[in-house]
Amino acid sequence: MGTPREVELKLDCGAAELAELARHPLLAVEQPTEAEFLSATYYDTADRALHRKGMTLRVRRHGERHVQTVKAASSAAGLFDRSEWEWAVDGPAPDLSLLEETPVPEVLASASSPDLAAVVTTIIERTTRAVAHGHSRISATLDQGRVETPVGDAPIWELELELIEGDPADLFSLAQSLAETVPLRLGVLSKSERGFRILGESLRRPSKAGAVKLDRDASAATAFRTIAVACLTHLRLNEDVFLKTRDPEGLHQIRVALRRLRSAFTLFKPILVSDPAATTLREEIKRVTEPFGHARNLDVFLSETLADEMARRPEEAGLDDLRIRLEAERDRAYGTVFTILESQAWRSLILDLSAWIETGPWRGHAKREAVSARDHAEAMLDKARRRIRKRGRHLQRLDAEARHEVRIEAKKLRYGAEFFASLYAEKKAQKHHKAFVSALSDLQDHLGALNDLATAHSVLASLASAETEETSGIDGRALFAAGLTAADGEARTNDLLKAAEKAHEELLDVKPFWR
Repeated sequence: MGTPREVELKLDCGAAELAELARHPLLAVEQPTEAEFLSATYYDTADRALHRKGMTLRVRRHGERHVQTVKAASSAAGLFDRSEWEWAVDGPAPDLSLLEETPVPEVLASASSPDLAAVVTTIIERTTRAVAHGHSRISATLDQGRVETPVGDAPIWELELELIEGDPADLFSLAQSLAETVPLRLGVLSKSERGFRILGESLRRPSKAGAVKLDRDASAATAFRTIAVACLTHLRLNEDVFLKTRDPEGLHQIRVALRRLRSAFTLFKPILVSDPAATTLREEIKRVTEPFGHARNLDVFLSETLADEMARRPEEAGLDDLRIRLEAERDRAYGTVFTILESQAWRSLILDLSAWIETGPWRGHAKREAVSARDHAEAMLDKARRRIRKRGRHLQRLDAEARHEVRIEAKKLRYGAEFFASLYAEKKAQKHHKAFVSALSDLQDHLGALNDLATAHSVLASLASAETEETSGIDGRALFAAGLTAADGEARTNDLLKAAEKAHEELLDVKPFWR
């Protein structure tokens, strides 16, 4: 008997949108069920052993009944496809005797202390209706309530579309149809994960990309799916934070997630080449998010370039004037970013992307499944390293645009090294991986500094080209004080180019960790 599985699509919304969904024709049924009130308690060890393994153990109360559930790890980017075990129990405490057929005992045996304690609680008002869509039967669940922890809580408004029988593609089709009239965003957090993020004080903070875990025996196609889902999760987590807080780091991490995703498309091009949707989606993502770069450039200039110069020359009046005008420009740039992220077109694009990753025609081809992730990684990393070696020759002779291309190639190689790291878990390979990434980081740092210098000139040039009466206060003293005169910029560029050339040579001397 196979392990029971749960296949569901999570969608986030607000209170008003949830009420609108309850009246939506696509979710209409002849006899709606009564709303039920559910409380659930999640248990874990003191060192969060279950959570670290991507597992949950909960006991949920249904009226006078109690149901114990174990859910295994899932790649969380909208579509949750995971193992699930469920039993009726006598009370609110977990019954450990029922867990023998699950991975829980093994996880608890490795914990520093196997004792379980309640760590997260959810209180939910739920309505559920079974609907037909396409060739499938789907359970549509509307949840509103709260997740509570000892250190804080957060509201929950979400729609879950669970496959009763049929094709997972129909889950996305229904979601896309609903999203045409109701603002819905792809959900990437389970209720319990929200609680654990509250406990870790990370729910409302920007987050960096997490480690990608690939099975050494995985196919290249499975590896791409895992990596793409990780990038999409990284994107959505920071999108929510940025929309709520305007934290510049949130915008930066959104851009990092997008670059990583586009790099994944490039690294896996051989297995995606026959699916034209891959190119279409990649180009559309790049086109739509182009304005994000201008906003980020202004952030970097204000927080680093200009801030450093103002600290060095606090009495320079022209710098303060420059800061005020650039902050106004950044506000306008942020407004453009928010308009994009709040648009129905953006939300639909993310749903389209998730649907394609999970159910697109690129999946399921025998030839693609026959290529191992490790063989594919070696071929792609070799190719990326050759591009770095060729394009990075004689850096001092290259113009700024050509150096930027080398920087992009270095980023792709860095992301590839991160994506495929778990395929090379041997001690010797890990040692080589650490040395390789360190050398690559040095090259990236110098190329990044060169790019920041070029970007600083571009920021000021764009401001000057749009000069009005409001911006007429920017004068030569401010530009000189900012260290951006031609002579000073040339000296800094030369120093950075020498350091970058040295880093390039050292990178090529480091043994590739995948060989």
